[in-house]
Amino acid sequence: MSTEHRPHSRVKRASKNPVWPCVELPVTSYGHALGLQHRVVAAKNRGMLEPDLLFILEHPPTFTLGRRGGRQNLIVPDAAIERSGIRILKTERGGDITYHGPGQVVAYPIVDLSAARLGVADYVDHLEEVMIRTARAFGVAAKRSPLNRGVWVGKAKLGSVGIALRHNVSFHGFALNVNLSLAPFEWINPCGLPGIAMTSLERERSHPISAAEARDAVKRNFESVFDIELTPARMEDLPVSHPGLERTNEHDPSALAAC
Repeated sequence: MSTEHRPHSRVKRASKNPVWPCVELPVTSYGHALGLQHRVVAAKNRGMLEPDLLFILEHPPTFTLGRRGGRQNLIVPDAAIERSGIRILKTERGGDITYHGPGQVVAYPIVDLSAARLGVADYVDHLEEVMIRTARAFGVAAKRSPLNRGVWVGKAKLGSVGIALRHNVSFHGFALNVNLSLAPFEWINPCGLPGIAMTSLERERSHPISAAEARDAVKRNFESVFDIELTPARMEDLPVSHPGLERTNEHDPSALAAC
């Protein structure tokens, strides 16, 4: 996909903003969070769930490999990874290798792009805009870069984007570095880019910033960028318990927007 970035434009909506359920989770394993996304995507594709939805969470230490691969961009021996206890998982999102860990706020919107009248590039611009505005709320001037998708502070990357589509319903999303340890990023070429430095909101501001504060800012900025209202929700309150939704691989998704 082209890395040309168009100026952000707000989604045109009716005067009454759509309401998205927002499911906030604690530190949640990557595999469990992916399973939840699959269930919601399947429910939307089968007409069982109408509104779009947002997951906000954090992951335990995990390296994920996107559809482009990425194992070749692990630059430390496998034995060192094994000693660290960091899991390595393959996933269907776009992009190469990245790292997740506590203190990184992860947002997984499940969005019907056709109903939202959004193309993929515009949608990714919106996700980047949420991160840019969130960084600005903490006094950090983040921006896009022609080098790669995501958001940057100078030459250091602050947040990454990777999505997948199933029947034009988008899942996966973005990961914004708040106060996590950046050391594991030094064991990889993040997003397959050698020599790229990673940064965090806390590093840029040189004072503590909590993940809870960042989560609140992310929610506010989703509402303003997407012209929506978020309402707290629990998975058990959503119509996603049908046994047939457990089948998550019946259609291979398109992987886009890296990284």
